[in-house]
Amino acid sequence: MAKVPVNKHQPVYQMPTSPLAVKTKKFGLDKKQYVNIAMQQLWEQQKVWTLLPLGLLLVNAILGITGVYPNIWAYIVIILGALLYVGFWWVQYTGVTQLEQYKQLFDKYMYEIDSRQILVKTNAKEGGIMQWEQIKSAYKHKDAYVLVMGKGQFLHFPTSVFNSEHDIRLFERILKQKNLLVEDKK
Repeated sequence: MAKVPVNKHQPVYQMPTSPLAVKTKKFGLDKKQYVNIAMQQLWEQQKVWTLLPLGLLLVNAILGITGVYPNIWAYIVIILGALLYVGFWWVQYTGVTQLEQYKQLFDKYMYEIDSRQILVKTNAKEGGIMQWEQIKSAYKHKDAYVLVMGKGQFLHFPTSVFNSEHDIRLFERILKQKNLLVEDKK
């Protein structure tokens, strides 16, 4: 994060905030919630691949029923392989919550969001700038907005962190103007 200098003779790294900026309360992402959202994103990205183990199970069932190749081990290997794949990603995302270099993902920040940028502030004088180009997509999930940057990388904005209903509508309007907001997910 870039720091805003206290000395008035040093350059200021943050752009001035817009009066139309959406300001949030200070909040942080829960580690368990991070793992859940990351696993949901993984499912959404790769759910078509569930057809592979299902197809292999079907082929093995047909071969077993017809007597061409009766084998119970294929069922075990296919199911175990699928479970290991899901377990691998669960361990990866859970590991992120434990590592020191990812600690800042779970710190508490305030955000000022406008159509130019997203200001991420640790306090009134320190923070950094995130450009809209870093955000690939966004969606509304139950009572929160999720801004996706990549696999396992996202910003999670619960509706409770916004100061008013007007801020929520303005935030949603900004997302729609940027063509980021996709249909609601349950």
